[in-house]
Amino acid sequence: MAQKQNKLTQTGIVTLLACVCCILWGSAIPVIKTGYHLLQVDSSDTASQIVFAGIRFTLAGILVLIFASIKEKKMMLPDRELLKYAIPVCLAQTVGQYFFFYIGVAHTSGVKGGIITGLGNFIAILLSCLVFRNERMTSRKIAGCVLGFAGVVVINLMGNSLDMEFRLIGEGVILIAQLSYGISTVLINLFSKKVSPVVLSGTQFTMGGIVLTLIGLGMGGRLGNVTAGGLAIIFYLALVSAVAYTLWSILLAWNDVSKVAIFGFVNPLCSVILSALILGEVKQAFNVGSLVALVLVCAGIYIVNHKKN
Repeated sequence: MAQKQNKLTQTGIVTLLACVCCILWGSAIPVIKTGYHLLQVDSSDTASQIVFAGIRFTLAGILVLIFASIKEKKMMLPDRELLKYAIPVCLAQTVGQYFFFYIGVAHTSGVKGGIITGLGNFIAILLSCLVFRNERMTSRKIAGCVLGFAGVVVINLMGNSLDMEFRLIGEGVILIAQLSYGISTVLINLFSKKVSPVVLSGTQFTMGGIVLTLIGLGMGGRLGNVTAGGLAIIFYLALVSAVAYTLWSILLAWNDVSKVAIFGFVNPLCSVILSALILGEVKQAFNVGSLVALVLVCAGIYIVNHKKN
């Protein structure tokens, strides 16, 4: 176990696995848009989007539990002890974060939504240091977060304008989603040291996905055109969630929140670049603004993770 912990706390391994997570999450954005088109889910139909997300996360959780069972050569079903930890993570991450996120995105601009979403990583580090006191706040962590967030602002403002209007149903709800994300990140860091992070991830996804699906259906949501292509999209997105969030949970189990969460600022960069490549909008991603954002985010990650001699 000590050898495993040593490997999973090495900066190079953390960087590699965290970047894999960010690339997978980045690929989800254009694929989700494609899925909405294939399944005839309108961009303003929040209820159907919640159903879409619920099915995706339920399948992701089942896939994770199947993987864990194959790996351990026995059925890895949650017991009462694990449920004690999985329920609060489920409520904060899969249910809280995504329910409020989809509501908020429907009532604000993409620019403001993207910038506020970037605050989630900052919130996770602040909660870990100042509220849960799992680690010490340092000037390096603050500087790294500021640089990373600056990169998120730059990548979202490219060619767009930003107004200062703040509405509870729009920007406020997205901020609540990011607070939920920050809380879930710290909880995973704490609970993954007590139970298997893989089974924890699979269990909370399955429960959260079912809850989201029921909420979406209760709001009148539906998938208008279920096709083989649409189902393939959902399966891919489930794999993305299963792999990325499980790796993220494992990293959080062995590292300080700040060391892992700072990589979350890479997500918007991956989303913009991969969306541009997949959707054919190359000029929007490969320009000076993207380069500046990349430099800022990388500088923030380096400052947080670099050890003083």
